[in-house]
Amino acid sequence: MPFTTPPAESRWALFIPKLVTVLREGYGTADFRSDFIAGLTVAIVALPLSMALAIASGATPDKGIITAVVAGFFISALGGSRFQVGGPTGAFVVVVFNVIAQHGYDGLILATLMAGLLLIAAGLFRVGTYIKYIPQPVVTGFTAGIAIIIASSQIKDFLGLAIDKVPGDFFPKIAALGGALSTTSPATLAVAAGSLAVIILIRRYRPAWPQFLIAVVLASVVVYAFHLSTDTIGSRYAGLQPGFEMPTLPHVTFERLRDLVPTSFTIAFLAGVESLLSAMVADSMTGRRHRSNCELVAQGVANCASALIGGLPATGAIARTATNIRAGAKGPIAGILHAVFLLIFMLVAWPLTHFIPLAALAAVLMIVAWNMSEVERFTHLMKAPIGDRAVLLVTFGLTVMVDLTVAIEVGVVLASVLFMHRMSEAVQVQANVKLLDDDVSDDTPHDMRPVTQAELPPGVIASVIRGPFFFGVAMQLGETLDRIGKPPRVLILRMRAVPMVDGSGASAIQSLVDRCARHGTKLIITGIQPQPRQVLQAMGILDESRVILVPNIEVGLARAREIVSVPA
Repeated sequence: MPFTTPPAESRWALFIPKLVTVLREGYGTADFRSDFIAGLTVAIVALPLSMALAIASGATPDKGIITAVVAGFFISALGGSRFQVGGPTGAFVVVVFNVIAQHGYDGLILATLMAGLLLIAAGLFRVGTYIKYIPQPVVTGFTAGIAIIIASSQIKDFLGLAIDKVPGDFFPKIAALGGALSTTSPATLAVAAGSLAVIILIRRYRPAWPQFLIAVVLASVVVYAFHLSTDTIGSRYAGLQPGFEMPTLPHVTFERLRDLVPTSFTIAFLAGVESLLSAMVADSMTGRRHRSNCELVAQGVANCASALIGGLPATGAIARTATNIRAGAKGPIAGILHAVFLLIFMLVAWPLTHFIPLAALAAVLMIVAWNMSEVERFTHLMKAPIGDRAVLLVTFGLTVMVDLTVAIEVGVVLASVLFMHRMSEAVQVQANVKLLDDDVSDDTPHDMRPVTQAELPPGVIASVIRGPFFFGVAMQLGETLDRIGKPPRVLILRMRAVPMVDGSGASAIQSLVDRCARHGTKLIITGIQPQPRQVLQAMGILDESRVILVPNIEVGLARAREIVSVPA
């Protein structure tokens, strides 16, 4: 079929915000009621989190709320996801802190504005289609590294240490904190530990409750009632009055632009990756599909708007987006209302924040750091082939000890070199065939022949993976399953033509196994080769209770007939 350029109107349809799509489909009072409740729920979650992230970034707490209001509004109004909720996130803490320390707040505004323009350009040039190819070990490595840095930055406020200035570099910071342990404040430690315990207990026994807000409110009441000697927002930021600045452009020189280019690329990269990951999580929870390039454009506009009114970098927040969905959101209006509720709080109830102890916000950020660390995913990838482990550990180590920008660059380059090496090995494996036998045969090798629909019993679907199953194609497995629709009784996955699997491919197969288990679908894998079998077994994916391994498609079809012959 010859290649044809799609008409201009269909190309621009990729940039229509989901808000427009939802309104076109019909939006009634019941939908607004659901979005109202969801928006209020997310605002309650975002309120303490936004202030805590701003303080951890070296800014004032009001900057976090301002960012959540402005960026959150534009991300929901213009984005390509129905349920995305945006605002400041933990991924930016390290970058923002370093930029403010080196270039001042004006430098951060310029870097955020540049990042916003980069994101708009990336969306218009459809780079969002390719961000999904960033390998999992790189994403997990720098996310876990950021988690370590955030946790270490909160030790001072968690313990109430008497130390004027904490060094920015990791090892000097740990040494300085260790030297000041003797100055720990018992009252501050009690408030922080109590807040942490409240969050953990609510998460365990009442997960639907707003754990962060409850912990912060209880800590504030205790500190006020018992007159505990510990820092609060009011004592550290005395006289702070939040407000929106008139949109202004920062001071721009060629030297500043040159110095801030690497930082702006880092902010744009983090915003793009995290927003699309969040949108993909939302898709998996709801069965919807987002528009990745439209989402990037919205992220760019949101970051430009946040910079112009004096806010922080922003992106889609996975936890807040998931909360939005669980609260019953019907569309982007829930995210817009979340921004409206935060604005009302900032204008009406801001004096109440003066009673919030910084130790409680440090406890909130300790939980955020733990969530970001993704310990289970990290340990899971440590069972992957040695190359994936090397990429994971190098990215993690450079994030903690050197610089986030360097870590991303080295991680992506190292993963690319590893991929090229594996592809060369895969070509050797595929070339190792008996050419004479193939030449004299008129048929496809028996186990790779196409399976006709007539051979498949009702409720059985057969899918084929061909070629190396690496990070560049792993996402296609989930997209293929999305198109299937109703979960089948049996899914036959034919892997005879898969010579190798890497960590990202194995993670995609793990997601497939979990998905089949949730829907009661029996998974049969046929003809798996030695390298994929070894990797999947080492990572604990080929559990006999969840996966049936058979040598070829004929045996697989026979097993499928046995399964569907038993009533569901």
